[in-house]
Amino acid sequence: MKKLFIFPLALVLGLTILSISKATAQEEKSKLSFGLSLNTDAFFGVNPMLTGAYAFNDKTAFTFYGIQWGAGTAQAWGNWTEFGAGLNFTAGTFSINPQLGFTMGNLLSSGVAGRPVAGDGIVPNLTINHSSDKYEGQLYVGYYGALRDEKPNKNNYLHYWLNAGVKASSWLSLGAHYETLDFTGGTSATGASVEGSTVYTWLGPYVQFSKGNAGLRFAGGANLEDGTTGPDFYKMSFFFNF
Repeated sequence: MKKLFIFPLALVLGLTILSISKATAQEEKSKLSFGLSLNTDAFFGVNPMLTGAYAFNDKTAFTFYGIQWGAGTAQAWGNWTEFGAGLNFTAGTFSINPQLGFTMGNLLSSGVAGRPVAGDGIVPNLTINHSSDKYEGQLYVGYYGALRDEKPNKNNYLHYWLNAGVKASSWLSLGAHYETLDFTGGTSATGASVEGSTVYTWLGPYVQFSKGNAGLRFAGGANLEDGTTGPDFYKMSFFFNF
């Protein structure tokens, strides 16, 4: 009798543990989200980016990201690659996401002259997003500082942009995009300091089409600097969140 009783009890207990494990796994999966954007622009070329977030609660999340700069122009910079992580804080219609990234390659550590290395540079950065029923916007600021000294040169950059727009309908957004890349200085082969300069300053409109978690954004306009990217600029992104 005892054996007959123990068997169904063990079966019920096993099924209960299994169901709890599945529920816990599903809950963990629901806290994790990803976003993939396939980007290209007039300076960096193709630069796919994957972002991820693990929600601790409805206000705070652990975030991480990776950018394959080497898919475009940055292939000449030792297949420049960026990886980082941080925290996201939600406040009303705003999300504030400070992160710390690191680059692999040779753009910062040797001015593209030396060998590609891991830990080429360090990238403290901040992204602030805004999204309401009628308006949207994003501010990004990232400092790219040389972390290793591989000779002959070391480069440092400041990259930032601001865009803001109106949600004209459930599938269409219109707005303006401003973006600047500054060379903030570095050192030459002799160790002397090199003064900074502005690489480009872009200003122009953008249009975005979206449905659910997917969409397409295109921005274009003028380069306000006599830089290496020509008199015009263009940026395009295919994005999907899952």
